[in-house]
Amino acid sequence: MPQAQQLLAEVFGFDGFRPGQEEIVEAVTAGQNTLAIMPTGGGKSLCFQLPALCREGVTVVISPLIALMRDQVHGLQQAGVAAGALTSGNTPEETDAVWDALEREELKLLYMAPERLAAASAFTMLKRINVSLIAVDEAHCVSQWGHDFRPDYLRIGELRRALDVPLAAFTATADPETREEIVTRLFDGQSPQTFLHGFDRPNIHLAFANKDSPRRQILDFADARKGQSGIVYCGTRAKTETLAQALRETGHSACHYHGGMEAEDRRIVERRFQQEDGLIVVATVAFGMGIDKPDIRWVAHADLPKSIEAYYQEIGRAGRDGAPAETLTLFGPEDIRLRRSQIDEGLAPPERRAADHTRLNALLGLAEALKCRRQTLLGYFAETSEPCGHCDLCDTPPETFDGTVAVRKALSAILRTEEWFGAGHLIDILLGNQTDKVSARGHHNLPTFGVGTEYDKRQWQAVFRQMMGHDLVRPDPDRHGALRMTEAARPILRDEATIELRRDTIKAAGKRRPAVKTLVSDEDAPLLSALKAKRRALAEAARVPAYIIFNDRTLIEMAEKRPADLDAMAGIGGVGAKKLESYGKAFLEVINGAVEETHPARRKLAGRNEGSIYDRLLEVQADLSRGPDGVDKPLTCSASLLAKVANTKPRDPSTLTRILGERRAERFGDAFLDILREA
Repeated sequence: MPQAQQLLAEVFGFDGFRPGQEEIVEAVTAGQNTLAIMPTGGGKSLCFQLPALCREGVTVVISPLIALMRDQVHGLQQAGVAAGALTSGNTPEETDAVWDALEREELKLLYMAPERLAAASAFTMLKRINVSLIAVDEAHCVSQWGHDFRPDYLRIGELRRALDVPLAAFTATADPETREEIVTRLFDGQSPQTFLHGFDRPNIHLAFANKDSPRRQILDFADARKGQSGIVYCGTRAKTETLAQALRETGHSACHYHGGMEAEDRRIVERRFQQEDGLIVVATVAFGMGIDKPDIRWVAHADLPKSIEAYYQEIGRAGRDGAPAETLTLFGPEDIRLRRSQIDEGLAPPERRAADHTRLNALLGLAEALKCRRQTLLGYFAETSEPCGHCDLCDTPPETFDGTVAVRKALSAILRTEEWFGAGHLIDILLGNQTDKVSARGHHNLPTFGVGTEYDKRQWQAVFRQMMGHDLVRPDPDRHGALRMTEAARPILRDEATIELRRDTIKAAGKRRPAVKTLVSDEDAPLLSALKAKRRALAEAARVPAYIIFNDRTLIEMAEKRPADLDAMAGIGGVGAKKLESYGKAFLEVINGAVEETHPARRKLAGRNEGSIYDRLLEVQADLSRGPDGVDKPLTCSASLLAKVANTKPRDPSTLTRILGERRAERFGDAFLDILREA
């Protein structure tokens, strides 16, 4: 794919593809129906943006996320690509500009929200503008059982049939059931070329902790990462506001976000998060779906997510630039009780409720894991891996103990009280606390009264939490959250099975220090700060998010490699030809101070072999400008003429003479040809 490779370097500024991208780009460019499941941050957008530039006509991109579409369009326009979006967030001027570009047949990518497909006029318009490819982002939204179902996604299959063009569908979260639904609804059941490129995000450090003064735990986590962009997810709207306030009171730049806010207030938070370095957003899960901010350095959950898919998607918003990122998920028995009751009290049919309990069990299994978290997480998605050496359990392997006797005592207390009580009352029985409630029910006469004094109240709470995590007991909504035993517990109760529990989770949690110390060395840190300041100034002037200029990973590479000129700058990942021309000089000045002015013709050759040819032609011209003996009348070639010679590389005197003219060819021809032959 020589054209794709060239565009990858010149437009997007990358030397090579990320793992898995190249074969997907090849299939999509060739016009094959394609389904690609790639991890968040794996570079899905490039897999349809690059083929769009290689193919004739317009590529229509269907995406549910207006903010994300706007960001991608801004990023493409910054890279010199003709792209536009038709969304409800457009100004009238922006919409007019998109229509004008379509009429002139200049647009290569047109982004649309699925809701627009509800209008018959949309189909008519799309038939008229020479669409050659449909790309569907967040394709899992077609699943009616999924957590992000969008009814308008069901019209995409009809659009594909109406336009009779290939379709490429992309998603990061699709279990086998959802993949089957995507194939049925988008491809009429005909198997597309499918790429499953794994769910591993090796740059993200995974960590869980049981709740122990959760506000302090979140504040400690944020304090250890001060100045880094982060998201804190909370289970309630009220908690987002109080926690954001607590973060501000401890010196952080923080704001809250939830669905109950006015639309304009939400947009202000989104815009701030995109443009400000180091802002923390404390939010419900409503936040993040439309934010393609690549340099989010950490994600914390103040409450347990709804499922393992939701957890994976939410932590996936960190480290999209590939640089190190961290997560922390807090959980406790109240979280588990809430999630169980939400499933049981929902309106879903029984088989769906059972599936939701299974998904929650998988997340709880990850929370209470005894070995590498990454192995456990990937195992849910049917992938295997070696221990990652890069999660909290690999950093500090948990201390375990045989918890069979403790669990059996707890189960016995549950059965002897006929499964009518919650953990608090059961712990009083096990500890021998003769409370009024215990006495009133005669539970001080039970054989299990006082048999658990080897643990204190907090330790028994940890045992019950782990029992819920292993799905040995569940809260019963019909009995106001009383614990009921599951079938999984019976073998333990009958002494037919044993169980290992974690000892460390019953100890008080200390401060979590960063697993990722710094993004760059101490020596390079001041330069990285200066580069970020320059980026922010340029972004504010252009009124775009900072990462549209350059993402963190590109600035880190600049700080470490310290390019001395445009040619070296062109070798930095993420610096394409258009961005080099727009921003190269500004960032070189930050790195090196004053920078010698470069002619535009030479600037266009930066980072290419033709650039070094141009420089050698310029040197030879300087030596021969007054002839071989230095006494002739001065004669030179213009910069654009030298660039033309460097680009076309003529190999014979007659071709070179046609470019230079006879007088210049006579003066410089032989020397120029020597350089071109060597090149």
